[in-house]
Amino acid sequence: MKDDYDVIIVGTGAGGCFTALHFPESKKILMVTKSELEDSDSFLAQGGICVLKDKEDFESFLEDTLKAGHYKNNREAVKLMINSSGNIIKELVDLGVDFANKDGEFLYTREGAHSKPRILYHEDITGKEITEKLLQKVKERKNITLLTETMMIDIISKNNICGGVVLRDKQGKIFPVYSKNTVLATGGLGGIYKNSTNFPHLTGDSLGIAVKNNIKLKDISYIQIHPTTLYSEKHERKFLISESVRGEGALLYDKDFNRFTDELIPRDKLTEKISEQMKRDGTKYVWLDMRPIMKKGIDIRKRFPNIVKKCLEEGFDVTRECIPVVPAQHYFMGGIEVNLNSKTSMENLYAVGETSCNGVHGANRLASNSLLETLVFGKRAAEDICSHKNKTIFKKLEFYTEKYKDVDNLLKEYKSIIFEEIEKDKYQKEKIS
Repeated sequence: MKDDYDVIIVGTGAGGCFTALHFPESKKILMVTKSELEDSDSFLAQGGICVLKDKEDFESFLEDTLKAGHYKNNREAVKLMINSSGNIIKELVDLGVDFANKDGEFLYTREGAHSKPRILYHEDITGKEITEKLLQKVKERKNITLLTETMMIDIISKNNICGGVVLRDKQGKIFPVYSKNTVLATGGLGGIYKNSTNFPHLTGDSLGIAVKNNIKLKDISYIQIHPTTLYSEKHERKFLISESVRGEGALLYDKDFNRFTDELIPRDKLTEKISEQMKRDGTKYVWLDMRPIMKKGIDIRKRFPNIVKKCLEEGFDVTRECIPVVPAQHYFMGGIEVNLNSKTSMENLYAVGETSCNGVHGANRLASNSLLETLVFGKRAAEDICSHKNKTIFKKLEFYTEKYKDVDNLLKEYKSIIFEEIEKDKYQKEKIS
């Protein structure tokens, strides 16, 4: 393997792959992932991806996103995302992504806090469909090298200029890789929480690395709890019950099987309602009933095949009974601060997807905006990098592996830093309010 590339992309989810595909094949690219190629949260996204259906929907789409985000959003970023959505969907279709359609016309679903249906989907595995197709195209590119089971433990920088990353492979070998530009697409931080829908290896290391290298963070205390994950006593990643289930008509019940809330209010509000109900009932979960969907003439075994299958594995037949659901950490709205071109406060360093924060989501993400935001700003990162022909070139430094001899303690330090920064951000926001 070379030790020098035009671009290093850390992460092989939708954001990393889409960014990589927007570089010319003349660029030598290294893509690195901490686990296997498919072990990204992009693969787990169920519901769908938002799109501006027509010009008349713009104001409604904008307002829905702002309202869900408690008007803490960066309006310019939101507008940019919405206006870019049509082209993004066209690109995905051209890449082979198969969205649900009837007679060649897209089918749209609705989720919580959306005033109308504007979400494209593929069964209940939209993220998998998109990310698989992107990864397939990445594998076909001869200019892209893929490195699995390799962890980024630091970036290489001097005078606020990024020159690459420090990696540790599965054998424990530590080594530097240099690049003209680096893109962090490392996903969220769910792995630091006991109950999360995220893969456990997604522990937000890049945030700790950012702090140690004086790279700005933004809104790091904005952490989203998803209201409905399948309740289980098993100590494993929580299985998401997609918001689109409620969008199609599923209802929530208390312990006595009485409906207690509007199922389509924003995620944070619904999480509060569920938590309050669990406290009143003295239970560890509430009930979700998918049978009302069938009464609308929708075959849930075809619409939500993977959810139906998982529930059956756990002993629940959703066509005949309710399932227990509970809130769990799901998404990270904060992250490494970036501009509208996904550039961080450090020269030659970019961040895209869940690890970044451009302000699109505000304090609470609107359902199915995550994939869209990731793709829009991943593309913009690549375009910005390609537009700068005379970038500041980083001169290689002498590298000392001794600095990283205790990686386990270093990772613990990153975790502590993250929690400290979350508390700091909470305090600052409370002080302002």
